[in-house]
Amino acid sequence: MKISQILDKIDEKQLFVPAFQREYVWRRNDAKNLISSLINDYPTGTMLTWETNNPPELKGEHKYDTRQGAVKLILDGQQRITTLYMLMTGDIPPYYKEHEILVDIRNLYINVETLLLEYYKPKLMTNDPLWINLTDIFKGNIRYRDVIDELEKKSDGERISRERENVIDDNFRAIEKIKDRDFQEQIIPPKASLREAIDIFYIVNASGVNLTDAELALAQISGYWPEARELFKAKLKELEQNGFVFKLDFIIYVLLGVLHNMGSKMEKLHSIENKESIQAAWARLDSEVLDYVMNIMKSQAYVDHTKEINSVYALIPIIVFTYHKKDKKLSQIEIKKIIKWFYYSQIRQRYISQLPQKLDKDINTVYYQSNPFDKLLNTIAAERPLEISKDEFVGVGVSHALWGLMRFYFKSNEVICLSTG
Repeated sequence: MKISQILDKIDEKQLFVPAFQREYVWRRNDAKNLISSLINDYPTGTMLTWETNNPPELKGEHKYDTRQGAVKLILDGQQRITTLYMLMTGDIPPYYKEHEILVDIRNLYINVETLLLEYYKPKLMTNDPLWINLTDIFKGNIRYRDVIDELEKKSDGERISRERENVIDDNFRAIEKIKDRDFQEQIIPPKASLREAIDIFYIVNASGVNLTDAELALAQISGYWPEARELFKAKLKELEQNGFVFKLDFIIYVLLGVLHNMGSKMEKLHSIENKESIQAAWARLDSEVLDYVMNIMKSQAYVDHTKEINSVYALIPIIVFTYHKKDKKLSQIEIKKIIKWFYYSQIRQRYISQLPQKLDKDINTVYYQSNPFDKLLNTIAAERPLEISKDEFVGVGVSHALWGLMRFYFKSNEVICLSTG
């Protein structure tokens, strides 16, 4: 399918993006590389689509109506297509809102003589007619003859060489031809179920920017519970305002921990049979457990924000333990043991490798064992000594976990920073 046709079909409400798709995550360098590849006629990947009479919830404001019949969904290629839509039209595609685009890749300029791509730099581009906003070229606002006229005007009417004029003309044509480039389309059979379509999407995507197992699990959850992604994002934003910054992956690990008592085998969350249990678990996590655990970390572990933590995944066994306490609050003894283990998990870098396997072991201990944090501390001691020697401070920077531990200690004694007060 030609790029121009793809963009037209998006505007004509014939091509959609499902809500379970990840957010727009591309950066400016990604956009530059894509345009450069298209200009040079390099391969740029394929798009995966699925035509279905029973689509999941769609991104954006459009609501599916059965009178539409079958609709076509973009399952893979969304990042590239979104990038091209923004650069070629200058607008945000209808399946996104302005605030959802964390990195605006528009305002990309190209030197039409050298084909160098740069984001707007006043010192470089002001009064230089060779630097053109790509969107103006795609929309036909500026043509190659306009550039030639400006160059000749700057040289007091002296004509530029035919050779130079041809280079600029050829470059304009190469840019304008992008809209006629084909994205090879791979099509999922209409008979595929939603779960099968997402699985195929994952397999195809694995050859590009890999989805993590947690991202695939989130896609499956969003397929049978369309509001999930936005609910999770709203909670993450709320926690961020209190200093605790997490990614969506973290929420999926938490759900896997509280529902299945493990940190691996994300596929256990894929089935629609999880829907009611996930919704119930999330209701408690959202309204009680997450805030309670973060308040303990802040008030009693003296962790003010996640920048002070070298692995946020150490919080997952704590969250799982608290969740299974049901309506019971943690005792002071439990809190002290939790904090002691948490500190050691940081300075001994418990989760620096083999994250799913270590979470399996630690969550299993938390769920099935009495005095679990004593046993978790013993697990760390079996791998690394608990005693901290003075030699460990030699040659380490202030970003090291040992300095983080000292910071927690200083804050516990109400020490005042001499530089910040």
